[in-house]
Amino acid sequence: MRTETEQTIYLKDYAPSPYRIVSVELDFRILEENTRVRAQLTVEPAPDTAAGTPLVLDGDDLKLTSVAIDGLPLMLSAYLADEKGLTVFEPPLRRFVLETEVVIEPEKNTRLMGLYRSSGTWCTQCEPEGFRRITYYLDRPDVLATFRVRITAPLAAAPVLLANGNLVDRGDAGDGLHYAVWEDPFPKPAYLFALVAGDLGSITDSYTTGSGRKIALAIYCAHGKEEQCGWAMDSLKRSMAWDERRFGREYDLDMFNIVAVNDFNFGAMENKGLNIFNDKLVFAEPQSATDADYENIERVIAHEYFHNWTGNRITCRDWFQLCLKEGLTVYRDQEFTSDERSRAVKRISDVVTLRSAQFPEDGGPLAHPARPDQYREINNFYTATVYEKGAEIVRMLATLLGEAGFRKGMDLYFERHDGEATTIEAFLNVFEDACSVDLEQFKTWYLQAGTPRLSVSESYNAAAQTYTLKLRQEIPPTPGQPTKEPLAMPIRFGLIGPNGSPMSWTGVSGGAKVEDDLIVLESAEAEVTFTGVANKPVPSLLREFSAPVILDLPLSQEDRLFLARHDSDPFNRWQALQDVSLALATAAVGGQAWSDGDVAALSEAMGDTLASPDLDDAFKALALSVPAEAQIARAIGKDVDPDRVHTVRNELIAAVFGPLAGKLRTAHEGLQSDAPYAPDPAGNGRRALRNRLLALLVGSGAEGAATMATACYHEARNMTDRLAALATAASHWTADAPALLADFRTRFATDPLVFDKWLSVNAGVPEAGVMERLRGILADPGFPRTNPNRLRALMGTFALNNPTQFARADGAGFRFVTEFVAEVDKVNPQVAARVLTGFRIWPILEAGRREEARAALTALQNGGELSRNTADILGRMLAG
Repeated sequence: MRTETEQTIYLKDYAPSPYRIVSVELDFRILEENTRVRAQLTVEPAPDTAAGTPLVLDGDDLKLTSVAIDGLPLMLSAYLADEKGLTVFEPPLRRFVLETEVVIEPEKNTRLMGLYRSSGTWCTQCEPEGFRRITYYLDRPDVLATFRVRITAPLAAAPVLLANGNLVDRGDAGDGLHYAVWEDPFPKPAYLFALVAGDLGSITDSYTTGSGRKIALAIYCAHGKEEQCGWAMDSLKRSMAWDERRFGREYDLDMFNIVAVNDFNFGAMENKGLNIFNDKLVFAEPQSATDADYENIERVIAHEYFHNWTGNRITCRDWFQLCLKEGLTVYRDQEFTSDERSRAVKRISDVVTLRSAQFPEDGGPLAHPARPDQYREINNFYTATVYEKGAEIVRMLATLLGEAGFRKGMDLYFERHDGEATTIEAFLNVFEDACSVDLEQFKTWYLQAGTPRLSVSESYNAAAQTYTLKLRQEIPPTPGQPTKEPLAMPIRFGLIGPNGSPMSWTGVSGGAKVEDDLIVLESAEAEVTFTGVANKPVPSLLREFSAPVILDLPLSQEDRLFLARHDSDPFNRWQALQDVSLALATAAVGGQAWSDGDVAALSEAMGDTLASPDLDDAFKALALSVPAEAQIARAIGKDVDPDRVHTVRNELIAAVFGPLAGKLRTAHEGLQSDAPYAPDPAGNGRRALRNRLLALLVGSGAEGAATMATACYHEARNMTDRLAALATAASHWTADAPALLADFRTRFATDPLVFDKWLSVNAGVPEAGVMERLRGILADPGFPRTNPNRLRALMGTFALNNPTQFARADGAGFRFVTEFVAEVDKVNPQVAARVLTGFRIWPILEAGRREEARAALTALQNGGELSRNTADILGRMLAG
């Protein structure tokens, strides 16, 4: 396999740059054929830099036209410009100004890193290493400088000129050109640089901070899309207010701008004062956006805004510290959504995401610590482990310290590290200092890969009225980490008495810390004994999912269903039903038929959940489900046959929900509403439950349910209900499914974001003809083969969310994906590498499928030159 230049980067080799950049002045002259970038970098050596130490700047795909120091052009012998960058051999050992001019071609930049053109608009993406594709620079996050940017561009093609910071000047530049000058007074690393130039519409608003400062707000978008930006603006204003209220963080510039672009590798980017967004996370209207879209827009708008402090004002010293900003900010956006909506529903939803995305990553060939100690391609470490597990680690810290202690530590973090590029160790140190605690063992959560398994056994002594829990933690080996150290594991708990009420105790002893409703397990094994326990309780452990672990607690089905009815913790009520379903499914896949009594008991509990007046609709929608096929496969753990898992899951749905068909239908009819669409929690919950009931009716084979799905599709008054009906019909491949897919495509032919929904539904169909249909879509001359959203919607869905067809026994699904990856890798390596991660399941498949997967991966490896992104994922896949 030939690849782009590969070099493993190690955390242990980190060293500060011998030079720092104090300030930056950039002058962009953007024309249709190319862009000229003049840079003036005020550079100074570090105090310990020796004379003659070369200045080595990063650069990628740049055409250098001039280079000078303090206005004097350099002789050719004084520097070297090559494919890696620019080296000045003997710069002055004092402060100096390095001046360079380069020419770049944004129109040819299909990698969408650096400056590129999207649908006529020039825009940038610089995280993590895109700035080097704009000009020569110390492109590393620990080099912070102030920026002054002048943009000159054709007035007709780009009447809007934006960059970071505040607008300080604008005017006519002659010859049909105009200019704008932006200043960002806050030192920042180059990955936070942003520029946008284009013909854009906008909406504007303002926000007044707690101190009385009025901030100008604007969202820029393609003309005609302005009305779809209102929800994003509302989300931004609520985010700004929440961050002041919850964390005391006030916005610091005079303006805050968001730009929605069509071609974007990420969801969004938190560039200082100028957030650039994938347009799917800005645009929303009821006829084209679902409830999930509205929630995602709200969440991501908040996430990128919160980065202003946790990511921008305080940034990462190096890319190994990526979870310092991302994990912390995901935790903050999760808390925002919890406060804005239902905390219980949000917690369950986040855990579903964690288990479906991060647990498989942690348990497969791509496993890595939240703070890795090495990488080849940093783009491949924007992972669920960094984001979702990183957020869980912060959540555990908040659990251990309590709300007041966590806030005290965060206040000190902002005070101590504002304006710095810092580390995980520094982050933890502020909590140690603020709360007088030792977090050395807790730090191991950041350093070890793998999902811990928490095994618990219980015993009750009626005579002594003592109740004992035996706890044991185990972390499996992962690539590069064969042995593991015990973790400091917070376990929220409750003891539920026979009448369903919480039980009290008079004392507690053992090898783990216990305080109120929290057990902290710090050793590999420990026992905890409670005294004064009048009756044998049912334990409710890991409440609120207080640690990202797999809990092995051998409760009976009767006890689990007791918790499903009586536990005061909503998460564990939901979890109890999931555990019962999972136990039945895994046993059946292994050949053990479930008893009529076990299925009837689960069915009755599901019926009780549906009928309960104490539970809201959104919670019921989550509770009335069985684990996904991927979760069942992971619980089995080895020699998995996806077809068998698929069949068993469908049989379980029929067995559990078939007897409830009448109740499901009645409840479905009762949830019909003529009220205008609103993305509020009550409306979201009602639609979620109604659409869940439809899926269960069709999935259980209820009489007339397939026809009912067709009717719901045609009668839908919003995208949430229409797409849910379409997905239900397609996933069960009803007689009307092909016609509904065709109708949906025709109805929304001009909306690319709705086209993505159609692509995803097609790609997720667990039916033998799916690959041929996907090949036909890809072969269509009108299919936009360079747009990341379209490619991820189609092939990302197929590889990551359609196990029966991706992991077909004949290997055709594997080959289909590797052929796609080889082709797209030439255009956009980040998309190719992302789709390739679908192979993370291959080690747990049965032998025949494993061999087919290995053969497809090996063929990709031997097939020709691959990008560093794709080669890195491929190498780790095969090594694992």
